[in-house]
This record gives sequence, C-alpha cells and structure tokens, in this order.
Amino acid sequence: MLGTRRLGRTQMVVTELSLGGVAIGGLYGPLPEEDAAGAVRRAFELGVNYVDTSPLYLESEARLGHIFGAMGGLPGGVFLSTKTGTHPRRRGDYSAEGTRWSVENSLRLLGVPAVDLLLLHDPRSAADLEQALGPGGAVEELERMKGEGRVRAIGLGCRSHAFHRRAIRSGKIDVILTYADYNLARQTAAPLMAEAAAAGVGVILAQAVLAGLLTGVDPSSDARLSERPAPEVAAARDWRAWAARRGVSLQAVAIQYGLRHPDVGCVLVGAKTAGEIEENVAAATAPLDAALWDEVEARIRDGAGQAGPSPES
Repeated sequence: MLGTRRLGRTQMVVTELSLGGVAIGGLYGPLPEEDAAGAVRRAFELGVNYVDTSPLYLESEARLGHIFGAMGGLPGGVFLSTKTGTHPRRRGDYSAEGTRWSVENSLRLLGVPAVDLLLLHDPRSAADLEQALGPGGAVEELERMKGEGRVRAIGLGCRSHAFHRRAIRSGKIDVILTYADYNLARQTAAPLMAEAAAAGVGVILAQAVLAGLLTGVDPSSDARLSERPAPEVAAARDWRAWAARRGVSLQAVAIQYGLRHPDVGCVLVGAKTAGEIEENVAAATAPLDAALWDEVEARIRDGAGQAGPSPES
C-alpha cells in the first residue's frame, strides 16, 4: 500500500508515488486515448491520489478532463496540479494577464473549478523568473486566484536550482518540482531539497527513473532513451548491470531511492498505460533488503553509475 506525505506547508497529503501527465498527453509519442484513460483509472484504483499535468504536455489536460468527466468528475480525495508559462500559444508569458488566461484555459480543459497546486513552469531566463515573481507578474495573479478559490497553492517546476532558490527565498511559493537531479545517477539536487524543506516548501521529485533509463530496460531498445545525454546512458547501463548481478529490480531501487530521502514529498512517474502504473506501484512498494541500501550508497560514494553534475546545479 502506498504511503502518503504532506507537501510542505500546503494542505496536500499526497501518495508517495504520484502520476505525472506528460506521457498520457502524447509528448513521448502517440498514445491512444483509451490507454491514457486506462492509466488514470488504474492509478486511482491502486490508491494514487495526485495527478500533475501542464499545457505543455499536448493533449494531457484535455484528456484528463474527458477522463474525469466520464467518471462523474474528479474523484474525491484526489489532488490535481497544472502549470503556467509553457502553453504553446503563450510560451514564456509570466505576466498577470497571460497567467490568468493560461489558468482559466486549463480549468476549462480539465473540467474543474479549481486546482490544488499551480506551478510556474520552466522559466528560461532570470528575467522570466523575475517577471513571474515581481509586480504585475504570475505570482501576483495567482495570489488573486487563490483569493477567488481557483488555486490553492503556488509552486515552481523547472531544472535550474538557482531559480528554485530564488523562488524559495522570495517566500512566495509553497512547492518546488525538481527533476533529473536526484536519482541513482545524480544527486546534485540534495542541497536544494534541504533548503526547500527548511523553508517549509514541499518537494516534488520527477525523473527518479531518468525518463525511463533507470527502469532496467536496455537503452538501445528505445530511441528516446538512447538519445538522452551520453553520461546518463552510461550510468544507466552500469546500474542495469549491477541490478542484474544483484538479482533486484532496478526500477524498484530507483523509485525507492528517491522516496528514501526525507525531504521528498512524492515521486512523480509518467506512466502511460494501466500496465505501467501497475509496474510503478509494485516497484514503489516492493520489499527490498535493508543491506542493499548500504551497497547502493557505497556505489554512489565510489562514483559507480554516476552521470556527473548537472549543468543546472
């Protein structure tokens, strides 16, 4: 059974393993809507209570809206988040007007009156972030929408640790979503997560399996995986070989490695079918030998399976 954790100072008590909406939107390749619907329904059946999406993820918001509609609405007890700043028609717009347009569009597509968390998404420059945080910017507008009951918490989801730190220190956000920088192959986000937790800011961890590289599959079997940065591919091969020798599921080790960190509120996985979410939940809850973690930490200290520092650290 999946455990739950509170996301920082928010009222969101989410399942440790939660569902990212990138794959069900078709961003990783074409996906029949019935497969996406099956993934979401199965996630709820297995107890997953948090779904994250974005206007950037192609059909994700619209598909979730259709799925929720077919279920009679968003199920009670399920938390929902989306993002602003990356809608294809308003990419990089962190103004108040652009933010309201984006959020209202998202609420319409999702078929909900409000979302539990609204994340500023992938600002590309310091100027973008300052616009979002400053007067007449996205955060100011999101605060208005909180007062209207349409947004319940505000966050930032991006790769840059410097941007996350700026947002945390502003005191204006409740949650960060960091990705690709805390997993078996790279742990550079650990100090960032500690700073967030100390400030009462929740931490959502994405790409604990490096977009699929750390699930145990052969990277050469999937063009999308083999095109990841070469150091990541090499690190994944090293961990895959280790898991085979050890006789353990690399996917289970990778997901649970993220969950073992005390500052992590949840790990997001981008399952696109019912079968994939079943695999992810099984991996998150599989019993693993306590001694295995000593071995994992020793390998990391020795530099085994490491992809090197992120340029965004």
